[in-house]
Amino acid sequence: MPTQAFQTFLERYPAYAQTEALDQLRRKDYARLDANEQIYLDYTGGGLYAESQIQKHQKLLSENVFGNPHSTNPTSFAATQLVESAREYILKFFKADPNEYLAIFTSNASGALKLIGESYPFANGRYLLTFDNHNSVNGIREFAHARGGEVTYIPVMLPDMRVDASQLNLELARPSQTGHNLFAYPAQSNFSSVKHPLEWIELAHSHGWDVLLDAAAFVPTSQLDLSAVHPDFVPVSFYKIFGYPTGIGALIARKSALAKLHRPWFAGGTITVASVQGEKHYLADNFAAFEDGTLDYLNIPAIEIGLRHIEALGYPVIGARVSALSGWLLDNLTAMKHSTGKPLVQVYGPTSSVGRGGAVTVNFFDKDGNIFDHRFIENEANKINISLRTGCFCNPGAGEVAMGVSRVELDVCFTKPGHEDRLSQDDFRLCFDGKSTGAVRISIGTVTNFNDVQAVLAFARGLLN
Repeated sequence: MPTQAFQTFLERYPAYAQTEALDQLRRKDYARLDANEQIYLDYTGGGLYAESQIQKHQKLLSENVFGNPHSTNPTSFAATQLVESAREYILKFFKADPNEYLAIFTSNASGALKLIGESYPFANGRYLLTFDNHNSVNGIREFAHARGGEVTYIPVMLPDMRVDASQLNLELARPSQTGHNLFAYPAQSNFSSVKHPLEWIELAHSHGWDVLLDAAAFVPTSQLDLSAVHPDFVPVSFYKIFGYPTGIGALIARKSALAKLHRPWFAGGTITVASVQGEKHYLADNFAAFEDGTLDYLNIPAIEIGLRHIEALGYPVIGARVSALSGWLLDNLTAMKHSTGKPLVQVYGPTSSVGRGGAVTVNFFDKDGNIFDHRFIENEANKINISLRTGCFCNPGAGEVAMGVSRVELDVCFTKPGHEDRLSQDDFRLCFDGKSTGAVRISIGTVTNFNDVQAVLAFARGLLN
């Protein structure tokens, strides 16, 4: 019989009742969660694979013989067919016109971002990005600096951690007139779970910018429709969507934007002709010019299996579940108060389920308003098999804003004697005595259920007083 809490939840979030198919799926395809008494709330860190995905992939491998695709022999041709089928299905899944877009296989989203950074013509151009970005997007600035490009950051603002739109508009309106311009932002923050407007893509295009849309945190629970929006570069990591396999991502790129990239080297598989004595090489066309060496051809077929799995579930159902459960989690966490009246948590990002994804990032405080170290929270959660994630989640810009770390404090920290060449995490923490250098991220995904959220709420109540 449903508990009173569940009845209240359904009254507040009635759409959850339409997601019962995900409960059935969990019992069938993710039974190991409950069998091992694991409460998994780290979906932004990595998705979970279904047992059926593994079974289908194992069956494919056990019944066939596949060889290196760089040939025309029978086993090579069989592998090539599967690789190209997966490539085509990626474009179909994201509703991308194959006349406009290409899918380039990479090791992960970071590998896709490195391809852009090392190849983009930054000389005399601009690289514009938001404070709220993964480090792999931040890292592209090193390529821009090295080539004489101008790098500009747009801040995010507390409490919701959304971008300062007026400053963004000002910067987009002044592209370099003598070089290329690249604007990078996440469709969904991996720190605050804010969903940034996809309308920025065409706004940036109207001012002559290329747009890099980091979709890694967005696409596990939201549909990215590339027939409706047209970013130039979209990096994704497939394990974040459906868990298996790890080690394969993609760069989905517009052909017109890809033509601007100039690779600084060549490798096996990326050329049509290379000569030692002639010291010349000619890059292959399209995706082949960007896929270094032999692809992971035995695991790539599992990508299509995983995408079909998500497609069968449907983003509307996944989104409805994630929105309901994250809303309930936020409602209850923000209502928790100590006997002193002090709130238990501070939320970094929106406190409702509107305009956000399923990750809820917080810090916990004691009855006197003193912060609990995020590492302590993780350690306590570990004891009862709750998988959370703590730290700054490779998003230092959002973390600095959330924790109130100023530019002056950072400058002092980075210029301290002994820190000229290296700064460890412990050294970094000591720079900001009294301030946290991380937070706790509770992220909801496809097969999270009400009991999972209730378990983390019970854990939170245990921290009161």
